[in-house]
Amino acid sequence: MARARGSNAIMAAAFETTYGTRPTTGYMKLPFVSSNLGEEQNLIESDLLGYGREPLPPSRDVINNDGDVVVPIDLRNFGQWLKLFMGAPATATVSGAQEHVFSSGAVSLPSMTVEVGLPEVPSYGKNFGVRGNTMRVQMARSGLLTATLGLMAQGEVKETTSGAGTPTEAAIERFSPFQGAITRAGVALASVSSADFTYSNQLEKVEVIRADGRIEDADPGMVAMTGSITTRFANTTLLDQATSGAPVELTFGWVTDATRSLVFRVPAVYLPRAKTPVTGPSGVQATFNWQAAKDSVSGKTVIATLRNNVVTY
Repeated sequence: MARARGSNAIMAAAFETTYGTRPTTGYMKLPFVSSNLGEEQNLIESDLLGYGREPLPPSRDVINNDGDVVVPIDLRNFGQWLKLFMGAPATATVSGAQEHVFSSGAVSLPSMTVEVGLPEVPSYGKNFGVRGNTMRVQMARSGLLTATLGLMAQGEVKETTSGAGTPTEAAIERFSPFQGAITRAGVALASVSSADFTYSNQLEKVEVIRADGRIEDADPGMVAMTGSITTRFANTTLLDQATSGAPVELTFGWVTDATRSLVFRVPAVYLPRAKTPVTGPSGVQATFNWQAAKDSVSGKTVIATLRNNVVTY
């Protein structure tokens, strides 16, 4: 029996028709950087007295399956994760490309079965009832562009064979950090040294009494979109915006050309007043930890637009 190696690990996923019921077909091979999905069941120390100083056996606690998966932000595969977090997009042909518009605030969200396979052992962890809770993206001048996805699953089954069959596979074409741009009210925001944003469905576990110790589901709560922007202090644009208290539209995106792009539009962003600390002879920076709310025009907190050649998600 060979030892498992991360280089040979395979992630395959399929959307579920019924929450927690593993599909038999429709699996897609998805690229990933790391994953810690999987069931865990803690032990509860015995509280019984009267049997001397030696401890009695512990009891088993409930089963949890929460974990982070780090994935590349790429042209085609990332749309599957956007669908998990925001629901199916509205798709149209624009400028010779398929434009997929994902919007926040869907009443119900889809669920997935995500299989993480270690073929050397062999061991295939089939995580079912997977819902998207948080999505965190960091923007910088260089490096590799990834998203950290906080997922919440109902359970996991370990088997020695894959249930994904021969999954479909989309060509990987990653966006690069240097393609990134941030705009404020439609104008490129200058002097930004770093930025990040987190989209959250604020899932709430439906914890009921069950024989298997698992959750019944995970219900979406209020949408949350927050982030931070760190700028070199070269002008008072953001400070003036924060002082006014009025919302402003920000966009965060990566554009290769007219047919290949991903842009997150946040129509109503509220900026706090921020300090401009002087900590040494180097440049002075200001960090704005912003929050977003529902826009009065679109009725949405965030809209993600992905242009590629994928017909549908």
